[in-house]
Amino acid sequence: MSDLKLFQSTGKTLTELDNTPTPLERGLQTQFEQNLETLLGVRFLASEYATTHGGRMDTLGLDENGSPVIIEYKRDRSENVINQGLFYLDWLMDHRGDFELLVRDRYDKATADQVEWSAPRLICIAADFTKYDIHAVKQMSRNIELIRYRRFAGDLLLLELLTAVSANTSSGGAVDAAGNSKPHKYKTVSEMMADADGELTNLYADVEHFLMGLGDDVTKKTLRFYLAFRRIKNFACVEIKTTLNLVRLYLKLDPDTLELEEGFTRDVRHVGHFGTGDLEVTLTSHDDLERAKALIEQSYEAS
Repeated sequence: MSDLKLFQSTGKTLTELDNTPTPLERGLQTQFEQNLETLLGVRFLASEYATTHGGRMDTLGLDENGSPVIIEYKRDRSENVINQGLFYLDWLMDHRGDFELLVRDRYDKATADQVEWSAPRLICIAADFTKYDIHAVKQMSRNIELIRYRRFAGDLLLLELLTAVSANTSSGGAVDAAGNSKPHKYKTVSEMMADADGELTNLYADVEHFLMGLGDDVTKKTLRFYLAFRRIKNFACVEIKTTLNLVRLYLKLDPDTLELEEGFTRDVRHVGHFGTGDLEVTLTSHDDLERAKALIEQSYEAS
């Protein structure tokens, strides 16, 4: 695998910081669990969660899109953490009621009712992965991410997303713990796309092309009411509004740091909306998209 180097600048001199690719210790897992939202955009649910077959999931969480997340930590090079994680993922899909009960007990019933079962995720974290690990993940039609960590100079932690695979799931496939379709009072994003005219369809296609083209680490996830584009965390959520003939973006930028333009950008920190992000950007034309590109890039870099 490629070697990451980090340098500290002191005046005109650059000094390389030592990095530590040591096996992951329990203390680092605890540090991850205490800072899951900051590091991965995941809300913590449980540590060492016991399954009915005697196994234990390292960390269990709920991501910013409401999807279940299993996090497994690879403690030595020979450990097959990917297969182990996939085994737990299958177990979780067969025990949805247990997971929703856990969400309800830690948060509330409303959060448990909104669990997005169409897109469960497996995140594997290790000091390093082999090229065979990365190749194997790319062949699997599952939502799997491999994240490498490095410690620099003792107190610096670096995360590198090596690969992320996003399975093709339908936004209409959201189901409850019993496997039944969840009722909803809004049109799904797939229904909106089907109703869109040619002009709106072309505008969205250009938006998606730009978002996906920002980097090889970008993945797209189609949820019920919006599309989430992320690296390690979401950086853009997209809604299609056929009745208004426009596309809305929600970006993770601080509205207080920007000069907002009426009809184009809006502070939605206290306004209900689907997806994540405090800045709403309204696109009605390709010119609006050109104006928005700098903001999108800022959100991408911050993710």
